[in-house]
Amino acid sequence: MLRNRLKALLTGLAAVGSLAATALMPTAANAAEPPTAPADECAIAPDWSKGANYQSRDIVKYTDGKIYVAQRDNPGYDPTVSTYYWAPYTCGTGGNPYPNSFVVSEAQFDQMFPNRNPFYTYKGLTDAMKAFPKFAHTGNDTMRKQEAAAFLANVSHETGGLYYIKEVNEENYPHYCDQSQPYGCPAGQSAYYGRGPIQLSWNFNYKAAGDFLGIDLLKHPKKVETDPAIAMMTGLWYWNTQHGPGPLTGHDAAVSGAGFGQTIRSINGALECDGGNPRQVESRINRYKEFTQILGVPTGSNLSC
Repeated sequence: MLRNRLKALLTGLAAVGSLAATALMPTAANAAEPPTAPADECAIAPDWSKGANYQSRDIVKYTDGKIYVAQRDNPGYDPTVSTYYWAPYTCGTGGNPYPNSFVVSEAQFDQMFPNRNPFYTYKGLTDAMKAFPKFAHTGNDTMRKQEAAAFLANVSHETGGLYYIKEVNEENYPHYCDQSQPYGCPAGQSAYYGRGPIQLSWNFNYKAAGDFLGIDLLKHPKKVETDPAIAMMTGLWYWNTQHGPGPLTGHDAAVSGAGFGQTIRSINGALECDGGNPRQVESRINRYKEFTQILGVPTGSNLSC
C-alpha cells in the first residue's frame, strides 16, 4: 500500500511537509515546448485574463507568450497551475492539443482489465491524461507503449486489476492524518485513507496532488473515489512527479531507458526491491510482460529492481 512506502520515504526527513512543498507546481517533465511558428488561431488568441469565464477548448495566450487550451470550463484559473483545466496547446491542431490518440485502445484496455470495477473507465484514464501531456506521448511508438504498459502494470498490481477503489482495511483510516501540517486535516481524522489506482493516502499527499491539479483534495478527498478522472489523475500525478524511494519518477524511468525495475522502485521500492519482497516484484513484472505483449512491443531490459 502507498501508506507503507510513504512512511519509508518520510523516514529521516526534517519535516514531512517537504514532500507536499516540492509537488505544488508542475515539473519540467510536464512543461510544453513553446510554439515555434504559431498558426493563425494562435496569432489571434486573446491574452489570458484572471477571473474571466472560459469554456472548454478556448485558446489563450499566457503572460509568457505560451499558448494554452481549456480542457474544461473554468472561472479564469491560471493555466500554469491548474493543469486539470488547462493544457499546453500545439498551434494548428484545431483546438485539440492531443492530435495523437492514446497508444492503448479501449479494446486493449478491456483486455488488460477484464474484471475491473466499473468505476475505472477508459474515458476516465484518457481524460486524466490531459493533465499530463508527456505521459505516453514521449519518444517513439515503442517507448510510448512501454510507458503505458509500465504504468498500467503497476496500477493493476496495486488495485487487484483495477478492482479496488479504496483501502480495504478501515482500521488504518485514522492513521493517515499528520496533524503537524499547518493545514491539518479539515476533512476529518479518518478522511485520508488510500484511494485510487496508486492508493493515494495521507493529508499532505492529498494537499500536494490537489494543489498540482488545481482541485481542493485536502477538503474534498472523497473526489478520488467518486470521480474516475480525478482518481486516475492522482495516480498519474504520482507517476509523473514523485520518485518515492527511487531516484527517478515512474515517467522518467520509463522514457530514460532505466527499465521497468526502476518504476517499481519509485512506487514501492523501499518494501519490495533489493530482495525485500521478490514475489511482489515478480507479480508486477508478469503484468508488465502481459501488457507489453498485448501492445506488441518488447519489454526492454532491467525488468527487476
